[in-house]
Amino acid sequence: MNFFKRRKILSKANYLELTPYRIAGHETDENGKAMIVVPKFRSEFWKELLIPRRKTPYYRINLDELGSATWLEIDGKKNVGEICRLLTGRFGEKISPAEERITKFLTKLYDQRYISFMEISEKEF
Repeated sequence: MNFFKRRKILSKANYLELTPYRIAGHETDENGKAMIVVPKFRSEFWKELLIPRRKTPYYRINLDELGSATWLEIDGKKNVGEICRLLTGRFGEKISPAEERITKFLTKLYDQRYISFMEISEKEF
């Protein structure tokens, strides 16, 4: 499904009812903060050709405390509204206004194709 079809589905949907799931992998550090791990190249040919042996074939995107908590709550079962309630309970006023901040963060992750939504995946098939 192309970008415009996905964007059209999202524009008609209530964002708090969407169910996000992760596409990219992640690692956690000793402080419990998450790092999104994205491969530099999809093709094995380009990996072998362009990445020197000692370099890592992945980009690591460090997330802050609120971003890490949001990323770790994305499991493909909770919708955005539930994630907002959980994080509001955990962080209180620190994350205020929670719905706006979390939906903006999830939109950025979606635009970079680190996450997708179950409702979009169901419409593809």
